[in-house]
Amino acid sequence: MSWIARLKAGLSKTSHRVSDGISGIFQRRRLDEEALEQLESLLIEADMGASVAASLVAGLAKQKFGKEVTEQEVKAALAAEIAAILSPVAAPLDVEGYQPFVVMMVGVNGNGKTTTAGKLAMKWKAEGKRVTLAAGDTFRAAAVEQLQEWARRARAELVTGEPHADPASVAYRALERARAEGADVLLIDTAGRLHNKANLMAELQKITAVLKKLDASAPHAVIQVLDATTGQNAIAQVEAFRQMIGVTGLIVTKLDGTAKGGVVVALASRFGLKLHAIGVGEGMEDLDTFTADAFTSMLLRS
Repeated sequence: MSWIARLKAGLSKTSHRVSDGISGIFQRRRLDEEALEQLESLLIEADMGASVAASLVAGLAKQKFGKEVTEQEVKAALAAEIAAILSPVAAPLDVEGYQPFVVMMVGVNGNGKTTTAGKLAMKWKAEGKRVTLAAGDTFRAAAVEQLQEWARRARAELVTGEPHADPASVAYRALERARAEGADVLLIDTAGRLHNKANLMAELQKITAVLKKLDASAPHAVIQVLDATTGQNAIAQVEAFRQMIGVTGLIVTKLDGTAKGGVVVALASRFGLKLHAIGVGEGMEDLDTFTADAFTSMLLRS
């Protein structure tokens, strides 16, 4: 199955809500106040957020349509507006320019952070890159075991620590090994216990500090992994992690499990952070580079 087909299937719950909703509202009728209000509610239900929904509808209201408007016209106009929000943030994760290129993976536990790290490792290995993984979530045995399995599958180097070891020490040793062995990329998995915000902030900042002892420019990317099924809560998560550490980009997973895929638009509008990739399933091939046009087309079935 092609990525476009996977994306279409993965976004089916959200696109069913949005696309079918638009079809229900606009069946050869005027673009009147009632229709616009219904559309705004529909976009909010898809978790685009109140401000984005209001902005999109306001933009639509300014368009010059005929006496009656069709759903195809509305979808085309809406697609152009959404793509204008998403296009500036769509950016593949470029790991060139440093050796090793150090990537810190951050995010709340359960968002798919460790799995995403494993999939990225496999992707880069398939491209011929040498990859080292660091199991920085030392307090969660399951995370270490999961990363061990991904390292085995990707044939990547893995650096671990003793249970409850200092995550910063694991990151430091991992960068030492990655440099010694000529790795192209170092991926550092981290904890995500947001309920203990002060401790987590100290932990992430310490990891950053020790990395800089070996490479003043590291980390070169701090990628926050988000679970689309959390909807608007993802906004609060990004705000929390941006306060702790300088998040440089996002990856949104589990879009196949929700009708809240509109949160991708909300995130782009609110933060303007690079959106590197999206996930629509558990398989290796279900994570791919984010492109605005493909996402918008599948979202609206336009």
